[in-house]
Amino acid sequence: MRNEFTAIIEKDDDWYIAYCPEIPGANGQGKTKEEARIDLGEAIALILEDRRRDGLRGVPSDALQETITIS
Repeated sequence: MRNEFTAIIEKDDDWYIAYCPEIPGANGQGKTKEEARIDLGEAIALILEDRRRDGLRGVPSDALQETITIS
């Protein structure tokens, strides 16, 4: 289950629109389902990277910082 998210993909005329209910604001689109899925994956990665950077802002320099992996 590590790094797995739900992709909802819908057809809208000539385009496929994708979104992830677990990550508000994560959307993608493409002329094919695969393009929409890839675009959504890139959006999710950007949002998580931004949230991580924002969340670490202001952390004291002497605080312990470790990585936790959820599997």
